[in-house]
Amino acid sequence: MSDLIFPPGPKMTLNLGIFGVFRRDPIRFFFQMSRYGPISHTKLFGADVYMLNDPEMIREVLVTEAKNFHKSRGLRLARRILGNGLLTSEDDFHLRQRRLAAPAFHHKKIAAYARTMVAYAARTGERWQPGQQVDMAKEMMRLTLAIAGKTLFDADVAGEADEIGAALTDAMHLFLRTSSPLYPILSRLPLPSNRRYAQAQKRLDQTVYRMIAEHRREAQRDDLLGLMLEAQDEEGGTGSMSDLQLRDESMTIFLAGHETTAIATTWTWYLLAQHPEVQQELRAELRRVLDGRLPDFEDLPQLVYTRRVLAEALRLYPPAYVIGREPVRDVQVGGYTLPAGSTVFMSQYIMHRNPSYFPDPERFDPQRWTPEAEAARPKYSYFPFGGGPRVCIGEQFAWTEGILVLATLAQHWRPRLKGSAPVGLQPMITLRPQGGVPMVLEQVE
Repeated sequence: MSDLIFPPGPKMTLNLGIFGVFRRDPIRFFFQMSRYGPISHTKLFGADVYMLNDPEMIREVLVTEAKNFHKSRGLRLARRILGNGLLTSEDDFHLRQRRLAAPAFHHKKIAAYARTMVAYAARTGERWQPGQQVDMAKEMMRLTLAIAGKTLFDADVAGEADEIGAALTDAMHLFLRTSSPLYPILSRLPLPSNRRYAQAQKRLDQTVYRMIAEHRREAQRDDLLGLMLEAQDEEGGTGSMSDLQLRDESMTIFLAGHETTAIATTWTWYLLAQHPEVQQELRAELRRVLDGRLPDFEDLPQLVYTRRVLAEALRLYPPAYVIGREPVRDVQVGGYTLPAGSTVFMSQYIMHRNPSYFPDPERFDPQRWTPEAEAARPKYSYFPFGGGPRVCIGEQFAWTEGILVLATLAQHWRPRLKGSAPVGLQPMITLRPQGGVPMVLEQVE
């Protein structure tokens, strides 16, 4: 490895400075790395770290050379939370689990889920009161948690939403510590944070194992968990899933599924509140298409501007803001050798702000998503759901839910920001808003 030629990047003798930036503010770290060009390199405590900021190189890693990469160390450590589910598993086991879960995300299934998405969103709108002050992040978390519970597991978890949300937040704080070289030692100490994590995991497991037990006791249900219980791997393997496998897949889809859509819709409300002209055009489309009624799955092709609003929010504030990969063998990308065991970062947050593909990148402009504008950009200049064989299995579920939730609520509500201070970023496993998004609800007719 001593003959390797490295791309440019920050060079520091002990790397304490750059590592401190990475720990405290990963978004800033990725911006610093991206300034060195389409591919950059640094070392963190002796380990090679690369950053890709080029659509073609990103496509190579996620698609062309996908078999030569595993998930990064951080997501492997996330197995403490998610187990060996779709997000963290690898190779043949991952392919098998994806085959078993795929029927629950078929187009016809998502069309059936749409009714529940709209019904729960309408219930949220009925609960809201004019002038009420809310944390929109918590509102969207409650809503998407209830939708995920009902559509995917036929479980009513709305009453547990706050408790589950708090447990998930405690568990996610663990992820922030996994980048520390001292993490293996810290994780074994009797620290209050480790106790909070253990309690959070116990609370999350309680919900998931309860749903598995209920499904095993009752007749077959036509939801994700029911389909996974009955699924057999027709292409080989060991047949149906064990309770532990069901727990891992359920935990991954239940938590990751509702978390990402909640964050996407939260940031969308935040942006709409700052751009009344966009909100006005959105409501004009909703009046034209829906004329006051609730939306349904068949309305999606007509809700063109609504989709563009969500797409632009996903550009500026992608819930999955970085993808990490680790080469399992030496791989050539961009004229450089990425050595086995190194870490490769590809940040949606950074790539989506590349002015080469998104002029005036900080501007919120849904018209970036006309068919002509999309066709003019390379595919991996925008990848909020990842790409290649590990593209998010719930992508179409998320698009459907996000569009229908916005269409249901924006017809009658125009939330405005409480105060003028900008909302900061809290990069955890996902890109949460720092301190929530305080808003005041305004009703419109």
